[in-house]
Amino acid sequence: MEALIAALLGDAWWQRWWTWGMLAAVFGILELLAPGYIFLGFAVGASAMAAIFLVGEPVSGWLPEGLPALSVVFAVLSILAWVALRYAMGVRKGQTRIIHHDINDD
Repeated sequence: MEALIAALLGDAWWQRWWTWGMLAAVFGILELLAPGYIFLGFAVGASAMAAIFLVGEPVSGWLPEGLPALSVVFAVLSILAWVALRYAMGVRKGQTRIIHHDINDD
């Protein structure tokens, strides 16, 4: 299976900007289907990876070569994006509900 993917996409398909752009689009669609800012953080992280590879060597030169190491960079960028989105959007008023009286208490 890995040989088929390598034959279709090339050896280092994970270092192409369009791969990360497509992943960002997939996460964006998932966010539309299941809103909650979870997939939006992944979409922003994948967009950041696409931008890094689109700029090229001055920026992407410090990135590691392998897919596992790039996955860690993507995960860190996604977590930072999610925290920034959570901080910017905040907790919605009424998001948590505290019940003071139970209907079974009498």
